[in-house]
Amino acid sequence: MEIRNAHVIIPLQVLKEIDRIAGKRRRSRFLTEAARERLKRLKLGQALENAAGAWKVADHPNLKKGSEAWVDDLRKEAEQRFRKVTG
Repeated sequence: MEIRNAHVIIPLQVLKEIDRIAGKRRRSRFLTEAARERLKRLKLGQALENAAGAWKVADHPNLKKGSEAWVDDLRKEAEQRFRKVTG
């Protein structure tokens, strides 16, 4: 992985907190990990926004009552099968 130096401006209080938690010799690692986490969350948010409305009730009538009701139905079916198998 190619690495570059980057000049960033950080409020002193934030820098002190980073140093307190990560240590002065681990600033770059801490900031890299924090940036990766933030980027991952932003990408996930974009993916969720892009997928909004992809599932239509007409295409999935079993979800008409909502996903919670659908999961409850699945659990009930599994419990019924278990009772049938175990007598």
